Amino acid sequence: MKANFSAARCLVIPAVWILLQTFSTAASADRLDYGRPQILPPPPNNAITAERVELGKVLFFDPRLSGSNWISCATCHNPGIGWADGLPTGIGNGMESLARSTPTVLNTAYNKFQFWDGRARTLEEQALAPIVNAGEMHQDIGMLVEELAAIAGYVGLFEGAYPAEGINESTISRAIAAYERTLITTDAPFDLWVAGDEAAIDDAAKRGFELFEGKARCTACHQGFNFQDDGFHNIGLISKGPPDPGRYLVRPIAAVMGAFKTPTLRELARTAPYMHDGSYATLRAVLEHYNRGGDVLEGLSPEMRPLYLTADEIDDLLAFLDTLNSIDPLTETIPILPQ
Repeated sequence: MKANFSAARCLVIPAVWILLQTFSTAASADRLDYGRPQILPPPPNNAITAERVELGKVLFFDPRLSGSNWISCATCHNPGIGWADGLPTGIGNGMESLARSTPTVLNTAYNKFQFWDGRARTLEEQALAPIVNAGEMHQDIGMLVEELAAIAGYVGLFEGAYPAEGINESTISRAIAAYERTLITTDAPFDLWVAGDEAAIDDAAKRGFELFEGKARCTACHQGFNFQDDGFHNIGLISKGPPDPGRYLVRPIAAVMGAFKTPTLRELARTAPYMHDGSYATLRAVLEHYNRGGDVLEGLSPEMRPLYLTADEIDDLLAFLDTLNSIDPLTETIPILPQ
């Protein structure tokens, strides 16, 4: 994969956003709602630096973070597969299938909640959870600290990133989070259109955008640059296995039973299959599900209702969604691991 790394690339604003600030007559107000924002600020003890990002990158790709020494963060968040894994549900320790699909790690820096059920509020908290989870990377954190501390290359990297703090649970999680904050989608045709280039998307996509904001009611949940609302919704999926309570496990109230976090719509062509359990292999199947208003009525979110879209309208919506795929998708070089 080609190199596309900058120590502060999450802070670099693409050129189309600069253009967006200068034009007002060519763009409608609704287009301005989709402008690229700043990422959520990191905690005070984890300001983004080149050293922290570089350390986090190495940790992200190192399988020694797992108990088996063969699973890395990048095993499930593969840059070549939209920073996901292309599977209906993830594969964890001992090659056991997990209950939920692997969401892309792209644009998580914009999210107020992490994981499908929103159990983590920060990237620092999220970064450590799969490492210590018995079903995922199955690593004892104390053993991991000892293992990394015995690697001279890591001792130097941690000292450069977090001077005098050493190698510990906190610095491990903060470094990975610092790197994940740089994993931001690059400009898509839709972004060029938002910035005023009328030729960036075709007429079918423009009709699809009107449907997206209108008859199809997609903006009830998919809003703004990242096309998500930081909310949790039960969309009436037929369970492929035991029922998954979703958000209810975090907040045990009936209204969120079977509800899951709204995912980004960015890079959809590269992150199939779809839904929290990988239920649908194609976007057309996803749109047909929403067009039906869902399949299971019990606990269904009030946002869900039949849409009565025609076949041509579904085609136009698909054309619009295709404009959300980056023109030059974010790639990464695999680092040489410390010894």
